[in-house]
Amino acid sequence: MGASLQQAEASVTEPSSTSPLLFATPSGWVDAVLGDFDRFLLDHAAAEKKASGMAISMLSHYPDRVKLVEAMADLAIEELSHYREVVKWIHQRGGRTGADEKDAYVGQFRKSIRDGKEDYLLDRLLTAGIIEARGAERFALIADALEPGPLQKFYRAIARSEERHFELFLKLAKLYFATDVVAERWQELLEDEAAIVRSLPLRAALH
Repeated sequence: MGASLQQAEASVTEPSSTSPLLFATPSGWVDAVLGDFDRFLLDHAAAEKKASGMAISMLSHYPDRVKLVEAMADLAIEELSHYREVVKWIHQRGGRTGADEKDAYVGQFRKSIRDGKEDYLLDRLLTAGIIEARGAERFALIADALEPGPLQKFYRAIARSEERHFELFLKLAKLYFATDVVAERWQELLEDEAAIVRSLPLRAALH
């Protein structure tokens, strides 16, 4: 295990400007989102709310991991603030939030998480990091496709936040686990995620 979060940060080799993902989102996904942007906003809101809940779940399950608890407390607040901002856009456009739908992408990816106390923690951290990396990629694609204005600015900011989040989960993984163990499992999970994304239909949703 690493001695500090700062040391873990130093061991992260992925540059912040480079996505770690092994499969790039097809351009048709952007077309699907722009074709039904109001539906996308509803899904985006649900995703932010679930991300906040996930962070709360993590800090609740691992009270002995002090750095993790601190990081997840901050993350839960940030994700909920994103939810609040997306809800504002939904209401501004005349929409209303509704019941959450199951996320096939997340559901399938969770099947990659192994049993066993330590394996489970490592996989939770790394799958969360990869999900954030996919969000960073897709929000950036949306920002590039939108007309200049407040909504584009919002999605550029969200993309940068998601990028920081995926790096945070990697740092936490390297704080609690050996770097070579993290690197090997990270690659395996990236391959799993790429296969899932390839298999899913393109729709007006984050995943």
